[in-house]
Amino acid sequence: MNLSGVLFFPVTPFDGEGALAEDVLAEHIRQGLAHGPGAVFVACGTGEFSALSQGEHARAVQVAAKAVQGEVPVLAGAGGPLGAALEQARTAREAGADGLLLMPPYLTQGTRAGFAEYVRAIAAELPVIVYQRGSVVLDPASVVELARIPGVIGLKDGVGDIDLMQRIVLAVRREIGPDFTFFNGLPTAELTMPAYRGLGVELYSSAVFAFAPEIAIAYFNGHDRLLTEFYAPLVELRSKAPGYAVSLVKAGLRLRGLDVGPVRAPLTDLTPEHLAELDGLIKNGLALVSE
Repeated sequence: MNLSGVLFFPVTPFDGEGALAEDVLAEHIRQGLAHGPGAVFVACGTGEFSALSQGEHARAVQVAAKAVQGEVPVLAGAGGPLGAALEQARTAREAGADGLLLMPPYLTQGTRAGFAEYVRAIAAELPVIVYQRGSVVLDPASVVELARIPGVIGLKDGVGDIDLMQRIVLAVRREIGPDFTFFNGLPTAELTMPAYRGLGVELYSSAVFAFAPEIAIAYFNGHDRLLTEFYAPLVELRSKAPGYAVSLVKAGLRLRGLDVGPVRAPLTDLTPEHLAELDGLIKNGLALVSE
């Protein structure tokens, strides 16, 4: 699977009754596709993966695959308990997804061999990108071992340890070759991309693309002022409450006219003060892009 460009992680919209808003999700994805993302990652972290029922997850992937219609790859979130992850993988495959972003197992931490078997079972269903974050922090030898498993095609880094990532990239390139995919999966990844590019990692997931694709694409194309005048203050705002990495995205979409509903507990929506701050940041970012 050849991924390139900005990677789009849509939110999962909910209606006034708290149910999955399928029509809004389809519209959200169509709006994003108009700006040329490299792939669509549905029902992942920004899509509140951990808050979805198995049925909601399956329907979200179905909606995404239908909206994209093969224009770009569609990858679905999967993970947690092995049984749940396998069900998610199978329903994603049936819906027409091209691959999976594999979230960490729930709570339990096993051995290196145990995690490899967990990954192997799920990669038998669809190609897998392993998400390094939380309870899953891998050393170079472990990543090389995972990369040898048929169906494991990449690693998304959500840890941000540059020394560790440099050693992982060097080991995989030496032992596996150039085709294994790496991408920066930190929240608001744009802020750290200068460091990741130094490691040879060019791909990244863009939370901003979900609510302000004009800004995300302008930065991708070299609009450097956005780094200091938009992304840096956005990260400061994001750090003001746990879970704001997702809440900011949904709030941004609502500010721009798409009613995607609130976040689900235990996440919380922005305070009025923080919402006003986000509104100002978006307006400033759009003004910079239009200069």
